[in-house]
Formats: sequence, structure tokens, C-alpha cells
Amino acid sequence: MKLNKILTTAAMALGLATTAMAEEPTKVGFVYVGPVGDGGWTYEHDQGRLAVEEEFGDKVETVYVESVPEGPDAERVMTQMALDGADLIFTTSFGFMDPTVNVAKKFPNVKFEHATGYKRAENLSTYGARFYEGRAVLGHIAGSMTESNIVGYIGSYPIPEVIRGINSAFIHAREANPDVEFKIIWAYTWFDPAKEADAAKVLIEQGADVIFQHTDSTAPQAAAQNAGDVITFGQASDMAEYKPKPRVSSIIDNWAPYYIERVRAVMEGTWESTDTWGGIASGMVEIGEITDVVPDDVKAEALAIKDSIASGEYHPFTGPINKQDGSQWLAEGETADDGTLLGMDFYVEGLTGKIPQ
Repeated sequence: MKLNKILTTAAMALGLATTAMAEEPTKVGFVYVGPVGDGGWTYEHDQGRLAVEEEFGDKVETVYVESVPEGPDAERVMTQMALDGADLIFTTSFGFMDPTVNVAKKFPNVKFEHATGYKRAENLSTYGARFYEGRAVLGHIAGSMTESNIVGYIGSYPIPEVIRGINSAFIHAREANPDVEFKIIWAYTWFDPAKEADAAKVLIEQGADVIFQHTDSTAPQAAAQNAGDVITFGQASDMAEYKPKPRVSSIIDNWAPYYIERVRAVMEGTWESTDTWGGIASGMVEIGEITDVVPDDVKAEALAIKDSIASGEYHPFTGPINKQDGSQWLAEGETADDGTLLGMDFYVEGLTGKIPQ
């Protein structure tokens, strides 16, 4: 009798422990290159994290570390997250690629997702957005609205993602206005408001009345606002506080649906290593409100480009397009393949200056 009671008690304890284990939340980590309050890239990734919490409630626990430098320190942060029990870790900047690969090897039971990279493993997925599609839409607005015919572009780092964006914006600005010239400044940072503001000011001093940015803070927006008759575009998030001018539209990165989908896959045991490159059609890239500062005909043309990209009727890189040196890249009607776009290391014809090495 006593033995049966002991066995029953042990079984009940085991059952309670098993239930507790089953109810343990899925732990999801996020590694950010900038602060969550940057108003751009990291802000939108964190909005995705918050959407995960809203979707799954107490079934999920999220953690994040912000302003992590791209380099050895990133590996330390990821390692600590894995040691602390993370089931899934999102690393959200190109420079986190090799650290993510290294840590994924050490923790084969943890799932990793790296944004904008190209190296994968059995427990490491890659994901990114076709920002160049949004730049095509905004490039048309830029070319149509510039009065000085000078468009300024603040680049972060000379990696394929940024070069694609410059080329796409230029192609579509030049189609709207054959006299357009792009001036490019490389900031060599993702987030440094002082550097970004200085870059915007220099471009405006050089005659730019339109400013693009592939950096993460709203500092270029503020610089343009102070300068007066200059228009800008929100980068990564809407940057709506600068509407209706200088910010006349924006590219918005909508990560929430992807984050929810991938967390659900981990919960359900269906997660697999994949490569995802979403665009306007999938909703991963959104075009922010085009304000009334933009003439009605230009707005209609821009939205028509957006719709044709979304439907698959039009590809932003459709020939004839030559490389900067005049050699043919795409023949009439030919479209760029993803492999070339993912490794893009050249300017198209008409852009001046060299890509830094």
C-alpha cells in the first residue's frame, strides 16, 4: 500500500513537472545594431518583436540587446542569449553574418535567423526585403520633383543591399528626368545621427534638393527640414513626424508577419532553414503615405509603378541597362536575376564616382 502511494505520488510529481515543462514559453532573442528608438531600421525590427508578444501572449518570452557593434561583441551577445535558453535568435544586421554562423555552429539545437545575409546552415535561416523595389517608386518621385536636378544619397556601407538601392533609385529618377545627377556620400555607419546630419548638410550645400538615406536615424530629415526647400524619404520606418515635408513618402520594413510566422514554426516544430526575400507583393516592403506636397500626376505615376511591381508585371531592373563603364548588363526586356542582385558590386551607367572597396 505504501509502495503504491509512493509510486502514485511520484507519477503525479512527474506529471506536474512534465506539464510545467510543456507550458514553458518559447524564448526568442533579438540582436539589434542600433537603439530601439532610432526611428528607422531597429525601431521597425522591434515593432516586429512586439507583434510577436501580442500574437502569442504568455506562450512566448522575448529578449533583446540593442546597439550591438558588428564584430566580436556581437558573437558574445548571441552566445549569452543561447546560454540563457533562447530557442530562436534573430540577428538583424548584415555585419552580424559571420558571428551568427559561428554561434550557430556551437548551438545546433538553437534556431538562428540572420537578416540581409547569405550564409545559411541547418539551424540558420536568412531573410531580407527587396528594398530596391521601394527605391524604384521613390526614385520616380525624386526625379520628378527635383528642381536643381541634384539628388543626394547617404549610403551606410558599400554592400550589395545599399548599392542595389542606389542603382534602383537612380534608374527611376533618370527615367523621370534625364538630367538628374546623384551625389553619394558614404557615412560608414548604420546609426550615427551626427554623421548622418553632416552628410545631409554637405549634400544640400552641393545643391541637392532631394535627399535619400540608407542610414537609420531621422537626423537627415531634421537637417532637410532646417534647410527649407528640400524633400526626403523615410528609411526603414515611416518617419511620419516629418510629414508632410520634408518627408514626402517612405519605405517601411514590415517584419511583423515574418517574425510571427517563424516563431510559430519553432513552436509547432516545423521550422526549417530557408532563405526569404520578400518585397512589395508580400507586404514586407511598404510605401508610406505619399503626401500632398507631391503633385497628383507624380503620385499617380509612383503608385502605378508600385502596383506593377506588386503584380509581377514590372521588375525594377529591366533592360536595356548598362554598367557604369558602358558595357551591357541587361538587354532590352531582360530582367536581373536574384543572384546578380544579391551580389551587386557595380553602379549602372550614368552614376559618377567609384564604389569604395
